[in-house]
Amino acid sequence: MATEFVNKIHPEYPQMIYEALDALQQKEGSNKSSISKYIESKYGNMNDAHSKLLTYHLDRMKQIGELIFLKNNYIKPGPDAPPKRGRGRPPKPKTTLPQGTEIAAPKPRGRPKKDPNAPPTSKKPKPTSVPSDLAPVSKTGRPRGRPRKIRPQPPQNGLE
Repeated sequence: MATEFVNKIHPEYPQMIYEALDALQQKEGSNKSSISKYIESKYGNMNDAHSKLLTYHLDRMKQIGELIFLKNNYIKPGPDAPPKRGRGRPPKPKTTLPQGTEIAAPKPRGRPKKDPNAPPTSKKPKPTSVPSDLAPVSKTGRPRGRPRKIRPQPPQNGLE
């Protein structure tokens, strides 16, 4: 309803935005506040929905590709500007390969698969556990690792 009221009195917002960008003639573009100030100065006092409508139309024109948003400034796209690549942008054109060229297989990802025809590998036998008394002793003369817990023995029949 507010857009109908504004559109009857004033030209369309995209047209007003283009006029503002042409009139401001800034090389690196114009930000939203300078566009808004220009529109308000040219068309007089705008209604309360002006800032919301301006934001909506700037975003829509940016998404369509009618405007480029760069460093917080809106710019008209140039005729020689390459298409922007991002969400909703066209993919890069693919170059065609000459006839007879073969494409190498892409490098496989992840861990290689086991060969089903390969002979089974022999597993190394686990060393048998050696009692702690016969465990190999290091250079210092002490066994490696944490010493075992020794349980205190209960006193035998009346010997204490």
